[in-house]
Amino acid sequence: MISYSTNMMGPVSLHWYRERGLLNQSDEVTEYWAGGRIDIYGVPGEHYPIEYALPIMDGTSWNLFSDWLDEYETIELKTYDQLLSAFEADTDHVIRWAHEEFIDYV
Repeated sequence: MISYSTNMMGPVSLHWYRERGLLNQSDEVTEYWAGGRIDIYGVPGEHYPIEYALPIMDGTSWNLFSDWLDEYETIELKTYDQLLSAFEADTDHVIRWAHEEFIDYV
């Protein structure tokens, strides 16, 4: 079986949050966001994991997608778009993407 998991790689800088107004007066993050990649294991003929880039999304979406992927397995490799479509269909959750939310900072 082919398995999938997220690997969080950022944002790690408070500067990213500051630019988007996501810090309070004490420089604490008020809403978490995460991005990184999807690691794919068990693809026939591949000796190493395959990776799909995963743009920054809000923390709630990241956590839901990560949990869902941890339980998701397939016989054939799914594309990035197929994974997102299956997630949204299974969970009825629409991911909030940073590039759509913070258009001025793309």
